[in-house]
Amino acid sequence: MLRFFAIIAAVASFMFGAFSLAASDSREGWVDYSAQGFAKAQQSGDAIVVDVYATWCPTCRAQEPILDELREDKRLSNVTFVKVNFDKDKDFLRAHRIPRQSTILVFKGEKEVARSIAETDRTRLRKLVFDAI
Repeated sequence: MLRFFAIIAAVASFMFGAFSLAASDSREGWVDYSAQGFAKAQQSGDAIVVDVYATWCPTCRAQEPILDELREDKRLSNVTFVKVNFDKDKDFLRAHRIPRQSTILVFKGEKEVARSIAETDRTRLRKLVFDAI
């Protein structure tokens, strides 16, 4: 009987670990890309900031706190922030001619109004977003 509980505990521990790992991949306040969701956001005409990232990308990790800071900025409360996974969302990459991860796009409705590739300077990245919006 004790062995049965040990097995149950091990399975539960593994399951909990797997779920917490998946949750840590997500950034609070960001919308994961989907073709339908992105099209709907574009049709609204509002501004959209797109972060094309890869989990293994050091440049993406350097951009992350800057982009999170922008997302939390009250002046950008009407902006939708979308994460596009470089390794999974290939249709988006082809449609928008994105050659590499660490690309930041800004849309107003359906029109791309700004693009940056591999920028990690806080001032320049903030300027890109605020000038485009």
